[in-house]
Amino acid sequence: MNKIKVSILAVVMLVLSVPSFAQKLTIQAPAQAEVGRRVRVSYTLNSNDFDRIQIDGDFTGFDLLFGPSISTSNSIRIINGQTTQSSSTTFTYTLAPTKAGTFTLPSASLNSGGQKVKSGTAKIEILPASDNSAQSSRQGGGQGAYGQSSASAGQGSSRSSMHTPSTDEHIGNKDLYFIVTASKKHVFEQEAILLTYKLYSLVTVEQLAGEIPQLDGFHTQEIEQPQQRSFTMERVGNKNYGTVVWRQYVVFPQKSGKLTIPSVDYEADVVVQDRNIDPFDAFFGGGSLMQRVKKIVKAPAVEIQVDPLPAKPANFSGAVGKGFTISGKLVPEQIDANDATTLTLTVSGTGNMKLISCPTIEWPKDFEQYDPKTTDTSTKLTTNGTSGKVVYECVAVPHHGGKYEIPPVEFCYFDTDSRQYKTIKTQSFELGVAKGANTPASVAQQEEIKELTNDIHYIKQGDVEVRQHADDFYGSVMHWLSYLLLVVIFAVVMIIFRRQVAANADTKHLRRRKASKAAAKRLKSASKLLAAGKAEPFYDEVMRALWGYVADKLSLPVTDLTKDNVSEKLLARGVDGQTTENFLSVLGECEFARFAPGDPATNMENLYNRATEVIDQLEDMIQKA
Repeated sequence: MNKIKVSILAVVMLVLSVPSFAQKLTIQAPAQAEVGRRVRVSYTLNSNDFDRIQIDGDFTGFDLLFGPSISTSNSIRIINGQTTQSSSTTFTYTLAPTKAGTFTLPSASLNSGGQKVKSGTAKIEILPASDNSAQSSRQGGGQGAYGQSSASAGQGSSRSSMHTPSTDEHIGNKDLYFIVTASKKHVFEQEAILLTYKLYSLVTVEQLAGEIPQLDGFHTQEIEQPQQRSFTMERVGNKNYGTVVWRQYVVFPQKSGKLTIPSVDYEADVVVQDRNIDPFDAFFGGGSLMQRVKKIVKAPAVEIQVDPLPAKPANFSGAVGKGFTISGKLVPEQIDANDATTLTLTVSGTGNMKLISCPTIEWPKDFEQYDPKTTDTSTKLTTNGTSGKVVYECVAVPHHGGKYEIPPVEFCYFDTDSRQYKTIKTQSFELGVAKGANTPASVAQQEEIKELTNDIHYIKQGDVEVRQHADDFYGSVMHWLSYLLLVVIFAVVMIIFRRQVAANADTKHLRRRKASKAAAKRLKSASKLLAAGKAEPFYDEVMRALWGYVADKLSLPVTDLTKDNVSEKLLARGVDGQTTENFLSVLGECEFARFAPGDPATNMENLYNRATEVIDQLEDMIQKA
């Protein structure tokens, strides 16, 4: 008996020690409903201390069937010695919509804790009753309770609040179907297109599985959907469908012409009622009244007309979109010879951000340049394309002292709003280079020679010793051969020098010569991303390695990088058909690896190995051609 008293006292003290909270009354109701289906409206108070609830007005457009139904809940939690208590009271009204339209559900008020508490109002859209007698009969004369439904993207579930047909009924194409819409059907190359796959359903769908196939001629990125997606009611004809946006993709056409986005087959699990099962047997474990049947739902194909870009300017970057800006910063601006300086370029905008190339920088002739480092972690996928900024870090090393001016860096892009090319540019940059202590001897001698050409040589003073040369060499055969030898050496040096200058001036030759090195650097970066398990950056880096290699090796601008064009050029350079097919296959699998089933780590490692192997094969064949 004493133990019971102690327990009761402990509970009382625990309750008294819990702090009080401000009372709040909230309203909850579905956003949509239809005539003939019941609607539940709830008012929830965060306390159990209340008096009689009052509705501030009328439920205009509704018949009150029942209410209020009152339910309460209490909970006490003790975490790390801190005690918290929560309680709530819910007042539920069951209504029947009498007509279609948009109505305002009234607020409610009551007294709680010595103060008056009032809720807000809520809007609800009432659709006309669905013109489907079979559906109405299955719903018990339209008296089923209405509530919003949701779809789980993670599990592929898409349970709706539609009707449940029986096993002997046919589920037609008008009961469950997809509508595929494209934001634009007539675009330029590289212009972003939003594809939306929207599900319309009159039946209850438990699961839905299916993915968009590989799109030839498109670069594809999927917009991530919420984990829980809510169905909304949409009236089509005389029926109310449950609808949800199931998939959204942003695609960038890589070639011109009439391109087709193929149809997609989705497999749906539809819940049906088995009328052969007795309800009493099912209740006592003799079976289930509900069963699942498979239904193939086809999302239709879409045709896109793609126009080629107008004649491209020489400085075109490959960017297609809108709102592009460019800025630059040179750090440091004062260095010693043979030290590095970095020009950081930031390109912002919306469009095909992942497919653009680094703007060209006109460094002074004797500057040693390195491949730019690209960072695009701040970009995000939107319905208008990839939006954000891409940062290029360009490193160069000067070998001579002096004052240098780097001209403004230009960025040319195709503006999708004005349908014309636009060129933007940064400011110019000034770099001061001091003669460094670690300057190589050859470089120092070159600088001294430059200084001597602008000065008077030192005149030696004092006695001069005069020596007479032997007369047997002057005018001899060896004398004239020495002159001839000097002329030959001079001619050979000039030929080699001119060839070297021509080779260094030939940008395409340099690109071809350094193609494999640039690809190796990108694959090295991809291997680090592979080890870190970063899938999307890994695939992007491998794609850059593949596209960058063929662009440099075949001297192709970014805008001409299409699979058909690359295949034609490779075959023309002596690459056999099988190797060309392997290259395109690796590129295609890389573009859509995020949709591939199986172990992501295994897919990434296989793609990395295949990409390395196919670049080595291409290098051997092109060198031999």
